[in-house]
Amino acid sequence: MSKLKDLERLFNRRHIDCGVIVLCVRRCLRHRLSLRDIVGMMAERGLPLAHTTILGWVKR
Repeated sequence: MSKLKDLERLFNRRHIDCGVIVLCVRRCLRHRLSLRDIVGMMAERGLPLAHTTILGWVKR
């Protein structure tokens, strides 16, 4: 139960869905894609993101 609360706290006050955040971070770390590549992939899905936004997610 505490893991669920930790996840809720981690994604608290985010404007983007937590699934999108996890997808971007996973692609950045697992597949070694650049941040701008990920921004392009998300733009194809209709999600306008900045590369600095994804960088903040990865650092966190």
